[in-house]
Amino acid sequence: MTVEVLHDSMRRIAPEDREPEQLGTGFGGPTGPAEGPVWIREKGHLLFSDIHGNRRMRWAPGEGVSIDKEGTANGNGQTRDPLGRLVVCHHFSRCVDREEADGSVTVIADRYRGLKLNRPNDVVVKSDGSIYFTDPPPKLPFTPPAHTPELDVAGVYRVSPDLREINRVTDRLINPNGLCFSPDEKILYVNDSNAHRKMILAYDVEANGMLDLGSERLFCDMKDDARRGHPDGMKTDIEGNLYCTGPGGIWVLDKAGAHIGTILSDVLPINMAWGDDDWCTLYFTGLTTLNRIRLGIPGVPVPRGAVS
Repeated sequence: MTVEVLHDSMRRIAPEDREPEQLGTGFGGPTGPAEGPVWIREKGHLLFSDIHGNRRMRWAPGEGVSIDKEGTANGNGQTRDPLGRLVVCHHFSRCVDREEADGSVTVIADRYRGLKLNRPNDVVVKSDGSIYFTDPPPKLPFTPPAHTPELDVAGVYRVSPDLREINRVTDRLINPNGLCFSPDEKILYVNDSNAHRKMILAYDVEANGMLDLGSERLFCDMKDDARRGHPDGMKTDIEGNLYCTGPGGIWVLDKAGAHIGTILSDVLPINMAWGDDDWCTLYFTGLTTLNRIRLGIPGVPVPRGAVS
């Protein structure tokens, strides 16, 4: 059994015998992780981060894995904005930036109220172009010893579409990590990978893009599961089911937060991305591997828009 079915609804997503496929290994340095997968639909390939290799990798059908870019300042989470531009979090340069069509780079955020960010980790872009990212505390080996914190909290931030405003939308998590929107963008999910918490929180999104902090609610608590793994990468499908790395593999939760099944894996999944023309393949990175599995419900496309 490679899929743990806890509710019949999981069988619409994957049967018990559906097996993941490994596409490559040897990434992330000696301890990993490989991170930040994102599907480039119009080119038919996947990009992902080799954090401690300080490079970005590319996988394409029939070609396998190759180096896409060297010198990424230990890039981590990646996504695309409505124009298809790549948006990347960097640990060593402590910033979030955007790669323009001409190859130039625009810094989206590197400070908050004049203080350097800790280590931007994961990022999502709303359909209106606003950018949300997590900024957990500095931590070896993801940041060098010299990167002492200037901010005294970890946070989740929003940058306006015109890049003129940056707001910390919440600082209530200890180690904010993965984040994603519900399909209608009315809910933002953020997980806390702190070993004593291992939870996913949900927030209602206000019309101005801020979070209604009074709506904060526990969506999933993983800390009582003793299997190896923790919440990190996170995505939703078009029906609102949420997929999150966790103990034992990739947890699948329905819209109410019920754990309906787990895609079991011995490679310790780290992050994930929907891909292929039908958005029904879930690509996921392990500590040192790239993998994929075909599923029955399409994921929410990235970017949300008309890039083709």
